[in-house]
Amino acid sequence: MLITASMRIKVLVADDHELVAEGLCHLIGREPDIEVVGRAASSQEALRAVAELHPEVVVMDVSMPDLDGIEAAAIVRKRWPGTQVVILTMHSEPHQVRRAQRAGALGYVLKRSASRDLVKAIRSAHAGLRWISERIDPVAVREAAPASAELDLLSMRERQVLQLLVQGRRYAEIAEMLSLSPKTVETYRGRILSKLGLKDLPSLVKFAIRHGLTSVG
Repeated sequence: MLITASMRIKVLVADDHELVAEGLCHLIGREPDIEVVGRAASSQEALRAVAELHPEVVVMDVSMPDLDGIEAAAIVRKRWPGTQVVILTMHSEPHQVRRAQRAGALGYVLKRSASRDLVKAIRSAHAGLRWISERIDPVAVREAAPASAELDLLSMRERQVLQLLVQGRRYAEIAEMLSLSPKTVETYRGRILSKLGLKDLPSLVKFAIRHGLTSVG
């Protein structure tokens, strides 16, 4: 069967490591039914690219220099429900898989098995089907503790601000990244602390690590 350009699955690759991104694009681009329409090196860049390019599937790395890929996936699924997300990561912890699924990602692929699993995950996500790397125990994922009620207290924007705060970013920097004013970022910080019953940034960092929102140690 001849596959025309209009029949190809349009994919955006979001990974902040240039060599990794190039390798992924090469891997995906070999497939006759898949077309890489763009690349992004951060979550914010990925969101702008989705708005401009309208890919059908986004391959999203979790470890990004701004918002993590799972949080970005939630934004993609909310703003562009026609775009599916495949998470690509080194982390195989069941609670991270559950978090990705709650964000609306259909695929969860480990980097060490990307050469075998990624194309399958893209095709599955495009078809509206869930795909998890074979190295991850699906039973452990199903039995993983549900997301914390504390985390559910925070809005999507509050989680974004929280992630950037625990990275040590300044109010002005966060404001620019999220199209807010520095004063609004400060207000969000106070609201987050109040909702979580916490007092300072170190306690926010501990909270974020405990809930898989950051790997800062």
